[in-house]
Amino acid sequence: MLTAITGINWGDEGKGRMVDLLSQDYDIVARYQGGDNAGHTVKNERGKFILNLIPSGILRPEVVCVMGGGMVIDPEHLEKEIASLTEKGIQITPANLKISDRATITMPFHVAQDGLEEERLSKTGAQFGSTKRGIAYTYGDKFMKK
Repeated sequence: MLTAITGINWGDEGKGRMVDLLSQDYDIVARYQGGDNAGHTVKNERGKFILNLIPSGILRPEVVCVMGGGMVIDPEHLEKEIASLTEKGIQITPANLKISDRATITMPFHVAQDGLEEERLSKTGAQFGSTKRGIAYTYGDKFMKK
C-alpha cells in the first residue's frame, strides 16, 4: 500500500505533526518540494523539535527520510538543523537521511537578493512578507536553468 500526505489543506505545521504520527508505521518519509522558509514544531515522546528542511520522520530511528529533487536546500541551515537534532539525541546518518542529487542549493546570494527585494518593496508598501531565506530566488534560478 502506498500512502501520501500532501499539503492540500494543511499548513506545514499540520503536515509535520501528521507525518510524525503516521511515520511510526512506515519505512520511508519523502519530502519532494519546498525549502527552509516554513517549518513545524513536533512534540512527541522524544521531546520537542523544530524542523524546517528535514522530514519529521527523522524523529523515528527506523525511518529513512528522503529530501527529494524538488527541494531547495540551504546547506548552512541544514547543518544547523542537523546539529540541533543531534544535540537532542536524534541520530542522523547517511543510512537514515538521503538527499537527492537533483535538489537545488540555496546560495548566500539568493538570501541576499531576497532581503534586498523585500527592502526595496517595503519603501512603496508592496512588500510580500518574505522570510528572507532566498527560496523564491533559488527556485527562480532553477527554473531559468541558471
